[in-house]
Amino acid sequence: MQNIRLVRNVHLGIKSLMLHKLRSLLTMLGIVFGVSSVIAMLSIGEGASKEALEQIRKLGSTNILMSSIKPVEEEGAGNVRSRMSVYGLLYEDELRIAETFAAVERIAPVKLVRKEGRLYERDLELRVVGTTPSWFNLVRRSLIAGRPLVPLDIEGYAHVVVLTEYGARRLLATEQAIGEQLRIGGEYFQVVGIIKSESEQGGTIQTPDQEVDAYIPLNVARASFGDVIVRRSTGSREMSRVELHQLIVQVRSNEEVEATANGITTMLERFHKKLDYHISVPLALLRQAEATKRNFNIVLGSIAGISLLVGGIGIMNIMLASVTERTREIGVRRAIGAKRKQIVIQFLIETVVLSTLGGFIGIGIGILIPWVVTQFSGMPTIVTAYSLVLAVGISMAVGIIFGLYPAVRAANLDPIEALRHE
Repeated sequence: MQNIRLVRNVHLGIKSLMLHKLRSLLTMLGIVFGVSSVIAMLSIGEGASKEALEQIRKLGSTNILMSSIKPVEEEGAGNVRSRMSVYGLLYEDELRIAETFAAVERIAPVKLVRKEGRLYERDLELRVVGTTPSWFNLVRRSLIAGRPLVPLDIEGYAHVVVLTEYGARRLLATEQAIGEQLRIGGEYFQVVGIIKSESEQGGTIQTPDQEVDAYIPLNVARASFGDVIVRRSTGSREMSRVELHQLIVQVRSNEEVEATANGITTMLERFHKKLDYHISVPLALLRQAEATKRNFNIVLGSIAGISLLVGGIGIMNIMLASVTERTREIGVRRAIGAKRKQIVIQFLIETVVLSTLGGFIGIGIGILIPWVVTQFSGMPTIVTAYSLVLAVGISMAVGIIFGLYPAVRAANLDPIEALRHE
C-alpha cells in the first residue's frame, strides 16, 4: 500500500513539474552544473596527481635515493680555465652505509658517463650507467630480451652492456640484438640484454633511468672511463671528479626508512665538508603528495559545492513561488482530508525529483567534460566511483534540505485562508 502511494505521489510530482517545463528546466540547471562541476573538478584533480604519485611509487617506498650535486660555491667557477671540481658521493660512502645500518638490505651504486655508442654506421649518444646487479632489483623494469647484469659480470670485469628498448631500436635496428659488439667511447661491449625503460617525466620527481641508458658493470665503467669528467667550451674546459653520481639504498621496512635516512644524513655530514649530495625519500614524498592531493580535492570540491548551493537556492525559490501559486490547491486538499504530512511529502517529492533528475544529467555532463579535456589537452583525468556517488548524494540532499522549508510552509497554510486565495 505504501509503495502504491509513493508511486502515485511521484507521478503527481512529475505531472506538476511538467506543467511548467521551462521553469523546471531552468531550476534544474543549477543542480546540473553543480553536479557536473563536482565530478569534472575531482576527476581533473585526481588525474593531475596520479602521475606524480605513480612516479614516486615506482621509486619504491622502502628506497632512499641519494645523488651527487655540485656545491653552490662552485657553480660560478665554471669559467676558470682547466679548473678541477671534486665533489659528490664516494665509494667509501657505499661501504660505510652497508656496514653501519642494519636495516639496509641492498645498495645500488651508480656512475654516470656520457659517451657515444656506435654499431657499424649507426651512432647514438648514450648515458652510460655503471652499476651493479642490485640496480635491477631496486629499479624494476621489464626485461624484453636477454638478461640483466649478474654478479659474475662484476667478478670477471666483463665488457657487457644492457640497453634500454629505445637505444636498442636506434642502434641495433634490424641486427640481431643479443650478442652484438657495441662500441662505447673507445671500448667494445657485448649486448647481453634489453630492458623497457621509463623516460623522465620532468618536474621535481624523476625516475633514475632514461631512454638512452646503457648499463655496464661499475668496476668496468671505473676502469674504462675513470672518475674525471671533462666538459670543453670555447677557450676553456671544465673538469670535475665525481666517484658516484647516485646511490639507491633499500631499507628492510617502511617503518625504518625515515630513521635510516636521518642516520645516513648525519653520517654524510660528518664525512663531507660541503653539501655536495642530495637525499630524497620517496616514502616521505608519497605522504606529502597524498596530503596535497586530499587538500586539492577539498578545495576543488568546495568550489564546485558553491554551484550546488546556488542550485539549491534556486530550487527553494521556485518551490516557494510554487506554494504561492498552488495555495488554493493546497486548501482544497486539506479540506478533503489531506494531512500536513502528506502535503510535506508531496512538495518534497517534487524537489527531490527535480534535483535527482538534474543530478543524473549532471553526471553525464560531468563524465563528458573530463573526456573532452583529455582528448584536446592530453591532460590525464580520472572519474572515480566515489565522485559519482558523492554528486548524486549531494544533489538529493540539496533537494531535501532546500525543499523542506517550502514544503513545511505549504503544510502549515490555514485551509480556510487557502480556499479564499485567488
